[in-house]
Amino acid sequence: MKFLKISLIAALALGSSAYALDNIKFEGDTRFFYGTQTQEWNDFNKDASLFQKESSYADAALRLNFTGDLAKDISMGVTALAITTLGTDGIADGRWSGSHSTTDDNVEAWISDLWISGTYGKTTGTLGRMELQTPLIFTETWSIDTNTFEAGMITNEDIPSTTITAAFIGKSNGYADDTSGANVANITAVGGKFDTFGSNGALVLGAVNNSFEPLTAQAWYYNMPSDGSAYWLQTDLEIAGLSAGLQYTDIGYEATGSKNDTAYAAKLGYTLKDVVALTAAYSVVSDTGTNGVVNMATNGQTSGAASSLYTEMWWWFGTVSSVGATSMSLSAEASVSDVDLFLGLYSSDNSVSENSVQEVALTASKSFGSLDTSVALLYDMFDQDAVKPVDYVNAMSTIQLYFTYNF
Repeated sequence: MKFLKISLIAALALGSSAYALDNIKFEGDTRFFYGTQTQEWNDFNKDASLFQKESSYADAALRLNFTGDLAKDISMGVTALAITTLGTDGIADGRWSGSHSTTDDNVEAWISDLWISGTYGKTTGTLGRMELQTPLIFTETWSIDTNTFEAGMITNEDIPSTTITAAFIGKSNGYADDTSGANVANITAVGGKFDTFGSNGALVLGAVNNSFEPLTAQAWYYNMPSDGSAYWLQTDLEIAGLSAGLQYTDIGYEATGSKNDTAYAAKLGYTLKDVVALTAAYSVVSDTGTNGVVNMATNGQTSGAASSLYTEMWWWFGTVSSVGATSMSLSAEASVSDVDLFLGLYSSDNSVSENSVQEVALTASKSFGSLDTSVALLYDMFDQDAVKPVDYVNAMSTIQLYFTYNF
């Protein structure tokens, strides 16, 4: 990306000499995330209890973001991200982020976003380092850090009620290199390092249409040179408090001749305004596939790879999207006295691994001015028939605390 960096520097220099930066926005946040868990084994092998450092993980982060207009219809943005253990070694052995080079107290920092964007008519082009959101390749935002991409993207809205997207992804920092084994959420590589996406990058084409306003239909095609191709189809309907959705995906591996991963999912929900929102979902992943249908930007690591399936669990990612998984979910959301409450019930049975996972997730979130706080109580149950009578985890109880101060 040397050419990209030179181009951006040149653009910034041009902006400072020929234009006055306009619509300048500077914002950011500081975060502290903490989690602790205990495991129940089927035999004598007992793990540490809640709130012991051996069973806990913590990290702090600082995010700084700057955006501005270089000229009419030309804008740019830069985001710097720093991750640190903040001296939490005394209370937590594990880390939230996979970016740490060691498990000891250290600081990792990198530029997560660095882009320039131009608009002509109803067409916008963006070049640089950025977040992306597509069904099979996306930036995961649930952890203390985020994975991003070095890409070029064009969007067009000349067709009424339709957005067309074309992008080529050259690099990503979403493949974690966790050599310590102590990191929990490995969605970024050590030091935030960027590397070639797939073998030779990926081409993404997408179309999103809502000509009939309550219905949003989208279709996506992915081509990863030397690796394979994939497509994703989805429709979502929201009308009079009712919601429904359908998803289907097929991921092929032409280069290796491996069997395709296919999956479908459906959801149905009802929202009683200012009271509660209920959603039920069901998904099936083919039992003859290769890698499942997780995020292709973070797949291939020890943990942390989520999916876009309606049934995706709140915490135990990689389960509902794995080869042979049949999954169901039921969730409820409500707000009481400015406290946002969420209850999620998840169940997944796998015909290939002969394992099943059930998860109960309860969260409560509240903002105090610029401070966002949240607590999550999780209980995951495992039935690992394939490994019996070998020692295995029966259940895991987890408590997580999230603090984000926005400025």
